[in-house]
Amino acid sequence: MRLSRSILVFPTALLGLFCLVAVLPAFGQGCALCYTQAAASGSRMIQALKSGILILIAPPTFMSVGLIFICYRKRNKTRKDHAELDFDWSRESEDR
Repeated sequence: MRLSRSILVFPTALLGLFCLVAVLPAFGQGCALCYTQAAASGSRMIQALKSGILILIAPPTFMSVGLIFICYRKRNKTRKDHAELDFDWSRESEDR
């Protein structure tokens, strides 16, 4: 078991590293108008753009974390509800 787990960890780490390195060339593929506006603006405008990006990233991040938290808290509810039903399917088929 230990050997098979280490065999799976190496390709996963290698794939993650590849994904991080493959994204680097994509940074140059920005909108030409946005690039020229950002390059022509001063340092205050560049800081405002960076702040705007962070503000736009925050709500989806918080919503994703909230959804994961809710799913984690409710993960056993369906199991408990199913166990409480205590429905025997074999009896229903015999009644027919």
